[in-house]
Amino acid sequence: MARVAFLGLGVMGFPMAGHLQAKGHDVTVYNRTPAKAEAWVAKHGGRMARTPAAAAKDAEIVFSCVGDDPDLRAITLGPDGAFDAMAKGAIFVDHTTASAKIARELYAEAKTRGLHFIDAPVSGGQAGAENGVLTVMCGGDPEPFERARPVIACYARAVTLMGPAGAGQLTKMVNQVCIAGLLQGLSEGLNLAIRSGLDAKLVLDVISKGAAQSWQMENRGKTMVDDKFDFGFAVDWMRKDLRIAMEQAEAVGAELPVTKLVDGFYGDVQKMGGGRWDTSSLIRRLRKS
Repeated sequence: MARVAFLGLGVMGFPMAGHLQAKGHDVTVYNRTPAKAEAWVAKHGGRMARTPAAAAKDAEIVFSCVGDDPDLRAITLGPDGAFDAMAKGAIFVDHTTASAKIARELYAEAKTRGLHFIDAPVSGGQAGAENGVLTVMCGGDPEPFERARPVIACYARAVTLMGPAGAGQLTKMVNQVCIAGLLQGLSEGLNLAIRSGLDAKLVLDVISKGAAQSWQMENRGKTMVDDKFDFGFAVDWMRKDLRIAMEQAEAVGAELPVTKLVDGFYGDVQKMGGGRWDTSSLIRRLRKS
């Protein structure tokens, strides 16, 4: 069992840290809003700290799951940041969906301090975090990855080293681009079924047994028909992820025409007041037209 810290207790981090504690690891948590850390300790046990540095002190592995590049930089390199307190040889595993640039920057900085950094964004959403079945795509060096992998496995069904620093974040960009296109296609198909007078749920039962099947269809299709969009991964977060992917695409000369279109559609959903609806809410802009 490892001494670990977990920084960031949002809808993903809260249950992920809970799985670590439940599997017997010695967990200290930090959250920018202390009330969330207090609630976590009340539910799971463990300890809380008032700063990232205090949480990271003496930890063998420090995990994080925050919002974006600036948040990640703040908890690692800012005042009372984790890097200043971590012992030499300790590993920082970041589950934030962030840019490959910040991953490479923090990897290099960690190396100068005798630390290890692994970018490790996740896929599977809030349900995956709660059920401990996330897919984790990692970038970094093989030796610290192998040390961290069995601990990450406490909340994951797949943990894969994709390549050097930044490779995890690049893989997550591909993941989000694919999801955006799938959800728009599913939204258009279901809207066509509903407007044509078909039993949309029966349609889903039939076509999910064929080539149209996807995770989104299996897990979000029927809730989209029911006009329910409270399943965790919010439109606001998806637009952040797509922005990162489009910036990367521009840097390497890759075309993302569908992604740009769907990003604009998510902007329409935000204007409808749906920034906190989950990403399957793309169908709502079609049904309101």
